[in-house]
Amino acid sequence: MNKLLKCFLGFLFIVNGNIYAEVVWKIGTNNNSSAEFALGPSDYKNFLSNHLWDDEKQQFIPHIYLEGSPFPDDFDESAIYYFGGTAVAIEAGLLSKEEIKTSLNEMISRVEQAGAASIGLTLYPVYPDGFFQNPGMKAYSCQNGGDWTWFGARMVQQLVATGFLSEAYEQLLPMTERVLENKGFYEWYTVNNEPRGSGTFRGSAGVLYTAITNLEKSVNK
Repeated sequence: MNKLLKCFLGFLFIVNGNIYAEVVWKIGTNNNSSAEFALGPSDYKNFLSNHLWDDEKQQFIPHIYLEGSPFPDDFDESAIYYFGGTAVAIEAGLLSKEEIKTSLNEMISRVEQAGAASIGLTLYPVYPDGFFQNPGMKAYSCQNGGDWTWFGARMVQQLVATGFLSEAYEQLLPMTERVLENKGFYEWYTVNNEPRGSGTFRGSAGVLYTAITNLEKSVNK
């Protein structure tokens, strides 16, 4: 679990760059922590790309375990595509423009395979029922195959930032349409596009607002 946490923090560390660089270095050196925490943002990009990017599959490896996978031997976790983590990795500058386009195409393909509504899909294929102790993490529920605008709009933001404006607009529409249809900013949606959770989820509203305003600014330049 400790290793998994470091992998996720790595993306966020690069995104925040110099804000956290000095702090992380001090933590790493003062506590004799893992060597990767002593790296600066630029070196950290290389570290994460070398360890987490699957060049053959053109996607990020879901998890790296210290003592082997906790899942059954016949379960291929490497087949799972993580949408939100990929969006944060793009924000961190880990992917080239060609890789971003490839990632978007893969997201669209997997959304179609799942029968979902948007690239807010957390992951696909999903973990089977019973793989998690939390009953809310059954297949196609919440973070296990739920459709979160909170993730999807982050990807739209990165499409805008990297110049894929028409693609950003196209992927944004399913998210804005369901806000209007359901009269609320819900936490997440089922694979059938049914709203779940709070209808006043500020995280959803915030990322949508940023995606829309960023797209407007880019189009009007």
